Amino acid sequence: MPEDFDPSPRSEGTRIGPKTGPKPPRGRAEAVARSLREHHKGKAILGVLMRGVEALSVPSMGVGLLIAVLVATIFTLCALWTRERPLVAVGRVMNETRLVRREIRTVDDAQTKQRQEAARQATPRVYAIDQTALDAIITSIDNLPKTVAGAETIDGVDQGIREQFGLTPEGLAALKAEWAGGQRGPEWADKVRQLAALLARRPLLDAQTWQRGSQEGTSGKIRLFAADKTSTYVLRGEAVNLEDKDQLASVARVMARDSNFSGLIRQIIATRLTNVSKPTYTFDGATTTKDQNAAAEQVLPAVTISPVGQIIFRRGDVLTEPQATLFRAEMALNEHEADGWQKWFYRAGVLGVMTAITLVLAGYTVLFCPRVKRNAARMMGVATVLMACMATSCFATAASPEYAALTIVTPTILVAMLMTIAYDRRAALAYALMEGLAVCVAVRAGIGTMGVMVAGIACVVWSLKEIRDRGSLVRASAFAAIGVGLTTIVVGLVERPLVGEVISEILVDGAKAAGGAIAVGGATLFMLPMIERAFKVTTGLTLIELRDPKQPLLKELQQRAPGTYTHSLNVATIAEAAAEAIGCDGLLTYVGSLYHDIGKMNKPEYFVENQQGGPNKHDRLTPAMSLLIIVGHVKDGMELAREFNLPAKLQHFIEAHHGTTLVEFFYHRAKKKAEGEEEPNVPDEFEYRYPGPKPRIKEVAILMIADAVESAARAMNDPTPTRIDALVRSIANKRLMDGQFDDCEITLKDLSRIVDSVSRTVASMHHGRISYPEAAPQAAAQ
Repeated sequence: MPEDFDPSPRSEGTRIGPKTGPKPPRGRAEAVARSLREHHKGKAILGVLMRGVEALSVPSMGVGLLIAVLVATIFTLCALWTRERPLVAVGRVMNETRLVRREIRTVDDAQTKQRQEAARQATPRVYAIDQTALDAIITSIDNLPKTVAGAETIDGVDQGIREQFGLTPEGLAALKAEWAGGQRGPEWADKVRQLAALLARRPLLDAQTWQRGSQEGTSGKIRLFAADKTSTYVLRGEAVNLEDKDQLASVARVMARDSNFSGLIRQIIATRLTNVSKPTYTFDGATTTKDQNAAAEQVLPAVTISPVGQIIFRRGDVLTEPQATLFRAEMALNEHEADGWQKWFYRAGVLGVMTAITLVLAGYTVLFCPRVKRNAARMMGVATVLMACMATSCFATAASPEYAALTIVTPTILVAMLMTIAYDRRAALAYALMEGLAVCVAVRAGIGTMGVMVAGIACVVWSLKEIRDRGSLVRASAFAAIGVGLTTIVVGLVERPLVGEVISEILVDGAKAAGGAIAVGGATLFMLPMIERAFKVTTGLTLIELRDPKQPLLKELQQRAPGTYTHSLNVATIAEAAAEAIGCDGLLTYVGSLYHDIGKMNKPEYFVENQQGGPNKHDRLTPAMSLLIIVGHVKDGMELAREFNLPAKLQHFIEAHHGTTLVEFFYHRAKKKAEGEEEPNVPDEFEYRYPGPKPRIKEVAILMIADAVESAARAMNDPTPTRIDALVRSIANKRLMDGQFDDCEITLKDLSRIVDSVSRTVASMHHGRISYPEAAPQAAAQ
């Protein structure tokens, strides 16, 4: 093994890269290291600033600055809007005492409505005349003398007329006297006109209309609406119920008397009025309602004056609707009458807080989230989640303050869960904490609410390490529910006034917060496929589904290239153990190893593991043609991966598992062939290398080593543990010296552990077996 590869623990933290020259002398190296340490101690802050400056030089940072401005703007607008809302709910116990800061004149809506209703009730009901019915009564009375003038006896009068007027022989004689000289006397016409005027002022109503008119309203008058659109107000008692015959008869006698009818004629007229069956007036509901509304509009609002210092509500009070109305009015007045400079300083303060939170988010992204920093789409995705959850918390809390325990905490827990799935737990912790802080500022929440958020975020981040099954999200949601529920109860007992009603409120709030956490888990589980596509991540749940041998792509690989499939299984086993040895994602490494050689199924017979003896097909091809087939399995694999929609992480295993390594066998064959020609054309080594890219993550680097070791170990005649260990170290050193690990953050310590793990796993695969003796042949039958 070359000297420059030392996989010992003293190389911990050293990133792998190409060597730039010989080692410096030991004394000089120590002096340089000491100088660097002193410089680092004195310039730590400068180093951070330099990293920030370098980050700003990335092209995506211009977009990132615009996104940061957008986030700060949305956060500020949401906070300003929400802080202007009262955020109190009628029926809840108040946590603080609030006083009137400016003298305020408020409209007492309840009292105003009472006055308006009283005005409506005091409005006279309107009755419209039925002129036809009234004319029928008056006409029958006016024509009565003429009608009976020709009758000699009572029997000569129509039976209906006799019954309607109650005619008797004496009454007939009296009526005939009124028709002296073949015409009515002028006194009769005057009496009939007087009766018509009296009937116009004494409405005859049906029973239902009369009953409602006597019960509804408080006015002592009613309004009679005549045919000529004129109105007359009379006492409500003037109305007559047609079905109350006693009342009707009494009124009829009075009207007949007041019309100056006398003697038998008065009795005849009274009888006719008593036999009226059709009402002369009907209730006019539309006009009555119009008059009532007009009266209500004339009522001036009831104004209540609240002086400065008046208590709106006290700590421990159960908020009533009048108190809530006064509080809203006080907030609106204080906002409206505040001086201009006060408003602008207040808004500038909120803007400053939100800008500081945004700068923290941006700085964390630049320094510790390279995956987000390098991709503008990812930055926008994170910003969208933060802004959406901020807006949801603000608007939902303002709309339903009684559900604040749910609406404030739940969106922040959602941020923690989404960021944990999309990136990592450290990023989720940072993003969710800053989101929670912004929400607390926006909804005027205290340190207790922030503590509830911290508990929920911590439970999610701690319990959701990876999603290998649906139970992972369920467990994370359950832990978060327990955390926020208990914390809400504890904070409520500490911060809230312990009056009679508050205990039940605290318990209900805890249940609401816990229910929100459960809902977040359910929603996340439901949306998991969409989350993976949106953030381009691959969860353990998806990887477990992809490693199922019944997956179409793996099933096809088994059928078309069984040797390659067996090779992939062995490589997956080797690589998974090595990944877990250095703390990498073993599941991702295993699944990526299963699919890394799927491109070989297009031409399986050209790869040695699928050849079942017989001539090698490469013997009839030129080295250049063989190179195209061998290298082409990477391109074919990528095409299949895209066709079957494999996640981007797995596609990197396919495209980078050979990196830019040299196809040594065919390179040496081409070189040997060129040496035997008259005009040697030595092939260029670059032409016989894979196109890359090189591994960008440790898991693919592990696959590169495991793939090469498995193939080489299979070709060994006597694979003893010692020889296998030497083989693994040789291959790892060769890949290191070839610069294949330059693009991934792998250290010498990682490489040492990988070598040890691969050696052990491969040695266990090629362990020795007992040679059983063959059974002695039985003697032939005698």
